[in-house]
Amino acid sequence: MSGGNAWHGIPLVEPAEALGAEEAARAHRQMLLPGFGETAQRRLRAARVLVIGAGGLGSACVPYLAGAGVGAIGIVDDDEVELSNLHRQVAHGTADIGRAKAESLAETARSINPGVAIEPHRRRLTAENALELFGRYDLVIDGSDNFPTRYLANDAAEMLDMPLVWGAILQYHGQLGVAWRRHGPGYRDLFPAPPAPEDVLDCGTGGVLPGLCGTVGSLLATEAMKLITGLGEPLVGRVLLYDALAARTRELAYSRDPEREPVAGLIDYEAFCGGAGREPGAPPFVTAEELAALLRSGEAPVLLDVRTPEERERLRIAGSRSLPLRELEDRGSRFDGPVLVYCERDPRSMRAARLLRDRDGAEARFLRGGIRGFAAIAPELTERSA
Repeated sequence: MSGGNAWHGIPLVEPAEALGAEEAARAHRQMLLPGFGETAQRRLRAARVLVIGAGGLGSACVPYLAGAGVGAIGIVDDDEVELSNLHRQVAHGTADIGRAKAESLAETARSINPGVAIEPHRRRLTAENALELFGRYDLVIDGSDNFPTRYLANDAAEMLDMPLVWGAILQYHGQLGVAWRRHGPGYRDLFPAPPAPEDVLDCGTGGVLPGLCGTVGSLLATEAMKLITGLGEPLVGRVLLYDALAARTRELAYSRDPEREPVAGLIDYEAFCGGAGREPGAPPFVTAEELAALLRSGEAPVLLDVRTPEERERLRIAGSRSLPLRELEDRGSRFDGPVLVYCERDPRSMRAARLLRDRDGAEARFLRGGIRGFAAIAPELTERSA
């Protein structure tokens, strides 16, 4: 596919006022770069960038943005630091376990450059808040780890006609690109429909190589700087693919889908990516509202948490049992009566529910939206370890 790239090197923002002595000294080495100079540095100072995710990609990307002198950096994430994060999310330390990731990453960024305004947003990005939040910034970087957020970020950025730098990592592979409808294709042109949820691996089930986060995260920061300053050729209409084991990169060019209508509004992205009613043979689901009503009435089925023990320690539905997906896949399991499976979002629970139904003959359903969606509407029915 051809890229259809209409990029002409137009800087995203106008330059800020003259740099102070400390700012100039801090940025001296990058202002020496051919074609960069003080004007590009003043553009960085004027820019406002929102980063989605304070995990592997965000913890690599944000420090470089701060070090480069981007004037304001927003960080949106509703998660907390866990021990299993630390091998790859290097902006957090052991002492940060249990802290909000957005706050922890903000503190790291401020320690690198106190002159940058760091704005942590400890919340989940949703269709209800995305447009308002994006509207405060010039550019968005999506370092999230799930398809609902990726489609939401693309759609909100397209509606606001702003550039979106996106990246994804899993196991030994990473990819990144730039979606900007004004100048080329978007994420939906490359991926018109999400994969079946039960086919989606995440870091909790598939693993991820630590250095891969740093490689892709720093590239995200670089793409943002190119867009802000108008330097170079950003990845508009192109995807950069990186294979860490082979130490190879390749590029995929793609173009706008002429049949695709422009995004006109935001939707229910959990349902869109959850496969509800979309794929033949998908297991039935229960909504968070329906489960809350069942629990309050005392008629709830067996609740099965298929996440890792560490995830379960952080937050779980009161009264649920633990059976990590890998253990369920390795051995059969029998339950008396209906079973309701849940995970962090949907992929693992859908896979588990299908396995219980097809292999073990259980009457199994899954919780659509996972523990996060449930906790948002019924926090009193959840618990966490002291």
